[in-house]
Amino acid sequence: MKLSKLNIKKINLNDVDKDYSSQDILMKSGELYQFESGIYGYGNIWNKLQRNIENIIIDELDKADCIETKFPVLQPKKIWDKSGRWDTYTKDSDIMYTIDNNLGEYGLAPTAEECATIFGSNRLISYKNMPATYYQIGEKFRKEIRTRGYLFRPRTFTMMDAYSFDKDEEGMHKTFNKMHEVYLNIFKRIGINIIPVVSDGGTMGGRVSKEYQAITNLGEDIILYDEKHNIGINKEVLEFDDKDVFLKAFGVDDINTLKEVPSVELGNNFELKTKYSEDMNLYYVDEDGKSKPYYMGCYGIGVGRIVATLLENNVIKKDGKLKGFAIPENVAPYKLQIIYNEDNKEYADKLYNYLSENNISVILDDRESVNLGNKINDVYVLGTPKMIVLGNKFDKENYVIEDTKTGETKSYKLDELINILK
Repeated sequence: MKLSKLNIKKINLNDVDKDYSSQDILMKSGELYQFESGIYGYGNIWNKLQRNIENIIIDELDKADCIETKFPVLQPKKIWDKSGRWDTYTKDSDIMYTIDNNLGEYGLAPTAEECATIFGSNRLISYKNMPATYYQIGEKFRKEIRTRGYLFRPRTFTMMDAYSFDKDEEGMHKTFNKMHEVYLNIFKRIGINIIPVVSDGGTMGGRVSKEYQAITNLGEDIILYDEKHNIGINKEVLEFDDKDVFLKAFGVDDINTLKEVPSVELGNNFELKTKYSEDMNLYYVDEDGKSKPYYMGCYGIGVGRIVATLLENNVIKKDGKLKGFAIPENVAPYKLQIIYNEDNKEYADKLYNYLSENNISVILDDRESVNLGNKINDVYVLGTPKMIVLGNKFDKENYVIEDTKTGETKSYKLDELINILK
């Protein structure tokens, strides 16, 4: 990409939000735009970064034989009436955006259990068709009263949600555990140290639930963390009367061995049992020809929140002052940014074309009215993980790559760059 086409705005880093620096940098540069509290438009950098993360999620889900689908965002009230959740979401919690017109009543999807159950039952007629897991990645809508942290808690956001179907409880447990391993692989590839956190799913002795938390000072959760075993307990369980029984069931004998850490929830998994199948009267035919309810699970990952966490966890400061941020190289939309002075324009163009032809995503800072120092500063505004500066010290043969997060440099010949950057 040629940077002159991006039209980023000049910003003053001294005016950037100290808590959510990376996202505010993107806001002030024009790469994020807030139309209203919690409602955003996304620019080139955010979109490409999010797509790279989505591709990792899709790859791992596909490896686990999950099937990609797409459910409607606009959902008719009648399917929520079948599950009994319409009043829960529109009156009790008042979290769903609704539309009422001459065509009927509808809701903008905050989640998709109803759609998934109907969709699955239409295909999974017999026990022979299971197990099966369907997933989608798309926009969700929730009437958050208090939005916070830009994309940490907005009103519209991108989410991966998956729904599994099994013929019995044993199968549901196996799928739940399988999806746990899938999640660990996803977060490992993305580059986020994730803590599986045990929760009760809302009722003691009810649904089994796991949250996937990342340690960050910007999170709104507090978890009890066992660093040795890399597991966590949601602090809310300490409020339960039978907390000791609950904690012991998950291998925690002494909470004094745990430490409190701030975190943000990036995903969660639930065992739903037969709730939706029975509430919605949707069944399969078992080995004996009898109608049986589906045992289901649901699994969510906040894609937009992952992007926000990655950005904020990779802020760069120098001498206590904000310098910018660096996106991890494995998911960065652009691996390298080329900076040059006019004397080396020919070499910069040659390098840009050479890398682009070899499928290396790269930014060429071709802006004519910006000096070399400001071009270098803007590498940190865009979060590019590596840069090459073709300035007065460039000898026309050796290309010095600098890691923008560590400041480490190394010199390479032109024909060595492809393997290094790939």
